[in-house]
Amino acid sequence: MKRPIIMIVGTLATASLLAGCQQKTSAPEPVRPVLSTLAKPNSDDGTVAVGVVEPRYKTNIGFRVLGRLTSRPVYVGDIVKEGQIIGTIDPTALDLAVRAAKAQLAKAEAQLATAKATEERQRTLITSDATTKQTLDNAEQARAGAEASVAQEQASLTKAIEQLGYAQIKADFGGVVTAVGAEVGQVVSPGQTVVTVARPDIREAVVDIGEDLPVPLDVGLPFTVSLQLLPAVQVEGRIREIAPQADPVTRLRRVRIALANPPESFRLGATATAKLGKDQGKVLRLPVSAVLAKDGADFVWVVDQSTSTVSLQKIEGVSEQSGIRVTGGLAAGARVVTAGIHSLKPGQHVRFEQDQEP
Repeated sequence: MKRPIIMIVGTLATASLLAGCQQKTSAPEPVRPVLSTLAKPNSDDGTVAVGVVEPRYKTNIGFRVLGRLTSRPVYVGDIVKEGQIIGTIDPTALDLAVRAAKAQLAKAEAQLATAKATEERQRTLITSDATTKQTLDNAEQARAGAEASVAQEQASLTKAIEQLGYAQIKADFGGVVTAVGAEVGQVVSPGQTVVTVARPDIREAVVDIGEDLPVPLDVGLPFTVSLQLLPAVQVEGRIREIAPQADPVTRLRRVRIALANPPESFRLGATATAKLGKDQGKVLRLPVSAVLAKDGADFVWVVDQSTSTVSLQKIEGVSEQSGIRVTGGLAAGARVVTAGIHSLKPGQHVRFEQDQEP
């Protein structure tokens, strides 16, 4: 009679043990406190940089030959037309060189005429055996040498005439004089800048931008450029050129922004301010500690604020000095875990008390 009682007690004990194991297995994981941040787009509507309005095309014009400057009829601010004479030097030496070249050419042509006549005479005499074959060969050689001398002197004359044309400098295109580098009476060297001419129709803003720009500095990035004295006058532009290296002292990079149809008030030399174009300053940035690299991709733990659980979400981003710039895969306003990302599990409950700045 006692054996059934023992069996019943054992069965009850076993059921109690199994129930305890099931309760232990199904016990919820503890809520984990984490640091998190809201993915908010950073925006910077302030002035990005200050610079000046400059022409895209300008030419430093100088003489190709040495000479004394005798006239320079243009000054800074003057408007010049294409082909207009903007400077001359004393042409005396160049004119004498042309005369000398002409004389040398006349001499060579006379010698060629004599050589030809001698050759013809020797050809006539050779038919009657009045001269030798050697004499005829010498006459032919003299005629060929005279022809070469004529060709040489013709080239020298052409060069001398071309040099005489270098006594004047002309504007290659219509524009405005922005600088002068020599005065009348001064002896100028070949290549020395005498006048600088710029095209005022194609203008751009030249500014220096630092590393704190909220977006990557790329060619084609839109900007809004305005005059410092007339902030209401604005024009759209895009980056055309970026200096390959930053200034070693200021750590700023020289940027040239091409302006789209700037008004007349955008005069050369005017001070301008450049701001990022609309919506260009709004970017999502996360701290490096929030990004989990896995299988060659980047992930973040996103908190479901209604259930306080986390889920792993793949993102696309670009690594920068200030953190990770998110380019896709994450919506603005999402709450992202920024610390302890390596020990979280999908669906785990978390508790956040304060935001961490990205």
